[in-house]
Amino acid sequence: MPARRSDPLSFCLRALAGAYGAKRAPARRSRPPALDELILTVLSQNTNDRNRDRAYRSLRQRFPGWEDVLAAPTPAIVAAIRVGGLAEQKARRIQALLTRVKETDGSLSLERLCAMPQEEARNYLLSFKGVGDKTAACVLLFSCGRPVFPVDTHILRVSQRLGLIPEKASAKQAHELLDARVPDDRKYEFHLNLIAHGRAVCHARKPECTVCCLKSKCRYFQRMKSKA
Repeated sequence: MPARRSDPLSFCLRALAGAYGAKRAPARRSRPPALDELILTVLSQNTNDRNRDRAYRSLRQRFPGWEDVLAAPTPAIVAAIRVGGLAEQKARRIQALLTRVKETDGSLSLERLCAMPQEEARNYLLSFKGVGDKTAACVLLFSCGRPVFPVDTHILRVSQRLGLIPEKASAKQAHELLDARVPDDRKYEFHLNLIAHGRAVCHARKPECTVCCLKSKCRYFQRMKSKA
């Protein structure tokens, strides 16, 4: 159901698009392969995007193919991705993912994933150890072009402050609530713009509320203003 122009979600969609741009999901030919996105998202866990990207580049430079990653000694994978943090855990997880993909799909490819019904594809991804709601949603959104809404720490924080979800909502509850509320044709854009806003303005500590384009609808700002 489309958001009404007068409600807080509709306001946030418009304001963030004005501040960070109206983004369109890429065409199918421009999307990353699902397996690439899955490994990239595993590397993003408990680190920032800069270190995630550095770890991914280092991994692909040292091991150009996923067969190379699967065949490599685990310590060599650890060394390649160390900049991303939790390298030993992530190296084991990546090799376990690749082993499982090869066993179930017959090759190191998740190409069939995007042809599955959405819930079946989601459940398949969640069946991998170490893959949670955010990782599964990122693969479905960015590789398969499915209308799902991944929730990271920035989105959880900003959405709670705005009152789009309850203040004490868990990440799992946030996925369910926001996926249901955000219109399908705005999920890609809203996901990226909420993250951008969390990084640029709505920081975990010392948010820059005075310059926030959402402050007129933000419960957190109104509460802080009333205490001043």
